[in-house]
Amino acid sequence: MSYQLRIEPIGQTLDLAEDQTVLDACLRAGVWLPHACCHGLCATCKVRVREGEVDHGEASPFALMDFEREEGQALACCARAQSDLVIEADIDEDPDALRLPVSDFIGTVEQIETLTPTVKAIHLRLNSPIAFQAGQYVNLGIPALGLHRAFSIASAPQEVAHTQTIELQVRRVPGGQGTGWLHEQLRVGDWLPLAGPYGRFFVRNSAHRAGAAGAPGAPAGQALLFIAGGSGLSSPRSMVLDLLAEGCTQPITLVVGQRSQAELYGHDEFQALARAHPHLRYVPVLSDEPEGSGWTGERGYAHEAARALFNGDFRGHKAYLCGPPAMIDACLNTLMQGRLFERDIHTEKFLSAADAQRVRSPVFKAV
Repeated sequence: MSYQLRIEPIGQTLDLAEDQTVLDACLRAGVWLPHACCHGLCATCKVRVREGEVDHGEASPFALMDFEREEGQALACCARAQSDLVIEADIDEDPDALRLPVSDFIGTVEQIETLTPTVKAIHLRLNSPIAFQAGQYVNLGIPALGLHRAFSIASAPQEVAHTQTIELQVRRVPGGQGTGWLHEQLRVGDWLPLAGPYGRFFVRNSAHRAGAAGAPGAPAGQALLFIAGGSGLSSPRSMVLDLLAEGCTQPITLVVGQRSQAELYGHDEFQALARAHPHLRYVPVLSDEPEGSGWTGERGYAHEAARALFNGDFRGHKAYLCGPPAMIDACLNTLMQGRLFERDIHTEKFLSAADAQRVRSPVFKAV
């Protein structure tokens, strides 16, 4: 059985297939709803159901509380229609969004690289071309387990357009069923279904174009600051490679926080890129590297290294943060203390089921 969905305030009506989530139907129709984790954990995709009934599915009770359900709120990524629906959603127009509809793909495993003891790079050749913005992610299916997991695309769009192959950097989550299977069971030649692109984590180029053109009130030549932690390096890698390929001349700083040299990956690549592009500064920082190991780089945490680099003053920058929630929250505090605020900070948190029980930062309405 199918139902109709009307989306307010835009008034667009579309069909909902049987067992299809509200979010999936919207994204496949090219209607963007705010979303992040796609698994009912982060509450970014919260909408209000004005008419009709939904099944809330696996929405976390921490992301969608009982009183919110009673008030008619729902998480679009989990909500499935039980009748025709009318929803009210926060649909923001973004001049930098390409509005790419979500599509389905089959990826054949061409290569599996061990990047660190806990991170593997999985290279998937797709059955058809995928268009995406650097920083976006895909939902990867694991048919053997009946699961889906979200992973950022680590490749640059130009590379994917040429090879039709994407790289996903998968950190093994302790006790994680999906990432455990990908690390232990996946083999070259296997195939996996995936859908994408998802997400609104991408470079806001209009600010830089406006600034260069001298538009009133626009930042003149905004520099870019990327801060990544753990396997959160995937999106910044894609974004930095894309910027360099497109001839960006604004100053770019990439701060990468890891625990130790054993967990630091992509190091040689970024060192080489920084040598080839003088406007790119690459700063790795290790928080738990043993003394006497020979490491001569920065020690501490990513937000501390960023504060030291800019003497605590981040004005004139666009910041892009990607990594675990604790890192994101520490960076938000540091950037705001350094006079950088919401319009110039964009974040992508890597959320696990355990993170659903953590209190979200009150600073931003979306991750």
